[in-house]
Amino acid sequence: MLQAPSKGHKVFEIAIYNQDVRSLVKENQSHSFFHDHWADCQLQDILAKNEREARELIESRFPADDGFVVESVNVTSF
Repeated sequence: MLQAPSKGHKVFEIAIYNQDVRSLVKENQSHSFFHDHWADCQLQDILAKNEREARELIESRFPADDGFVVESVNVTSF
């Protein structure tokens, strides 16, 4: 993340992985589009007003329809 939170916003650390990739990697295969590293949790920082908004933002970028699973959402002490 390259910007500091503005008034009313917080930094949320999102742990996210791709279930489709995870299943394929367990079978020694690779996804046709997403890299194998998506089998493991990846951390993404999101600026949002609250957890609901943070989830909406991350899910719009990494949709469940594409296999993405949000494992956790935590406020960071920026």
